[in-house]
Amino acid sequence: MKILVVEDQPLVLKSLCYTLKKQGYDYIAAVDGMQAREFYLKERPELVIADLLLPFVTGQELIEYIRSIEDNYTKIIVLSSMYMPDTIEHLFELGIDDFIRKPFMPMELLHRIQRLSKYKLN
Repeated sequence: MKILVVEDQPLVLKSLCYTLKKQGYDYIAAVDGMQAREFYLKERPELVIADLLLPFVTGQELIEYIRSIEDNYTKIIVLSSMYMPDTIEHLFELGIDDFIRKPFMPMELLHRIQRLSKYKLN
């Protein structure tokens, strides 16, 4: 499974990449939403893990962009400290598959990735 990780905080990004690498996942790291859109088009990952508060293109705009290109091929996990029920509800309406609140435990993220990978990815 190829994973696109989008996080602008260097320490969080490094931690995410370390966790994924340790578990043998193939990942691409983007530091902002604009770079993430470019990587998404080029790599077509099966899973995107994205923060909401990103420079240039927000996480929500990235989700809208991905869903405008395809419907449900790419699974999306939002990883954010922004925890407003209306926002989270709207993200699920846009088509995200999961939401994890920061701070998070790496094992929680890995369990959710494993759960999503059980579903067929066309």
